[in-house]
Amino acid sequence: MKFASSPFETVDWKGEPRTEHPGETGMAYWQTRVLGDVRIRMVEYSPGYVADHWCDRGHILFVVEGELTTELRDGRQYLLKPGMSYQVSDFGDAAHRSVTASGAKLFIVD
Repeated sequence: MKFASSPFETVDWKGEPRTEHPGETGMAYWQTRVLGDVRIRMVEYSPGYVADHWCDRGHILFVVEGELTTELRDGRQYLLKPGMSYQVSDFGDAAHRSVTASGAKLFIVD
């Protein structure tokens, strides 16, 4: 991950536009900023959200609110609660997807 040359800036996420991304069930709402090749997002998953795909992209993910289960394609599952994070690279065999029964708010850099 390499940040493009950009000036110092702050972001008030409350004012950022939201886009909707349906899951297999439930909905994901993204607020996105892009710096060169790096995407910075505040993501909210509705209760009952299950991602509709396995993701191979690397991320740094931090749980702000709620609980999130990250499933790996090989069957492993990890429960993340507020204040927890994970990181996964673009390389290897760690395809993953998000599932939440109660909903979650995340901060993601990828």
